[in-house]
Amino acid sequence: MYTDNLKIKSQISLWLASMFWLISLMIVVGGLTRLTDSGLSITKWQLFSGIFPPINSDDWVHYFNLYKEIPEYKIQNYNMTMNEFKIIFWWEWIHRFLGRLIGLSFLLPLVYFSFKVRFKNLIGLYFIFFLICFQGFIGWYMVSSGLIDRIDVSHFRLSIHLLVAFIILSLIFWNYLKIKNIYNNFDKINIVLPITFLILVFLQIVMGAFVSGMDAGTIYTTWPLMGNNYFPDDNYYQNLFKVSAFSDPSLVQFMHRNLAYIITFYYLFILYKTYKKKLNKLYTAVNILGFLIFIQIILGILTLIYGAQIKFASMHQISSIFLISASIYFLFLNTKFNLQPSN
Repeated sequence: MYTDNLKIKSQISLWLASMFWLISLMIVVGGLTRLTDSGLSITKWQLFSGIFPPINSDDWVHYFNLYKEIPEYKIQNYNMTMNEFKIIFWWEWIHRFLGRLIGLSFLLPLVYFSFKVRFKNLIGLYFIFFLICFQGFIGWYMVSSGLIDRIDVSHFRLSIHLLVAFIILSLIFWNYLKIKNIYNNFDKINIVLPITFLILVFLQIVMGAFVSGMDAGTIYTTWPLMGNNYFPDDNYYQNLFKVSAFSDPSLVQFMHRNLAYIITFYYLFILYKTYKKKLNKLYTAVNILGFLIFIQIILGILTLIYGAQIKFASMHQISSIFLISASIYFLFLNTKFNLQPSN
């Protein structure tokens, strides 16, 4: 692991924990930016000058006039006032500010630790920094999709943006667990099970981004049926097997619902295996995982029933952070590091 110096290890551990929560905040703010339709309020990417928000009325008029040039304003928000614009502007500005803050908060300590620890021991952390930089590019790539002939960003690009955010979060948490030397020298479940479970959860995050990007959560606000049937009333089963299904709001909601059921049943299988083999060292982790799945499903149902209200939709996304973290932790416990407890 990075170093045998306990002081440096403690510093790296604290830094990674801080980055975990900062990126979690970023994901929450990003979700609120999407839910408030604020993502297209800033139509230019200004890496340095964009750090500073408008400070006078002329600046505000300038940004508002730029916004008036895009389809979202012309088609959807043509009656928007300056005060209404300021609300969506601040959400997007905070989101971008946090992105810059994350970049600096990761880079500066990384450079510092590079002088304290061999570079080769930090390659994994440099890869995370690369992903953070790449995430900024993906963010702008996503925004640019809504500036010409759409009133929303591409749900495909939105899903990539969200997926990369969760990958960064997961890698940071994984490295945090490694440096904490969490004891896992005990009997484990087949590693394929937690890996497959984690993949399913990541797929569900992608589907959730599709739902959010197309406002698909507002189409059917009933559960467990979609309208009067299990399958959406406005569609046909054969359409599920077409590529266009991923751009069909009702089918995307259907897939999101059913993937949740698959994840739940797969978890129950893992739970059964864990208890059948009496892997008592995994009981706490697997039970927490089940509790978070239950919470996530309940919040998902409430989000549907209440027409994707911001409070429920945001809580649904926040709970996904905890679910991913619990999935990573469960996977970590089942790896074969055979670490001993720290002294």
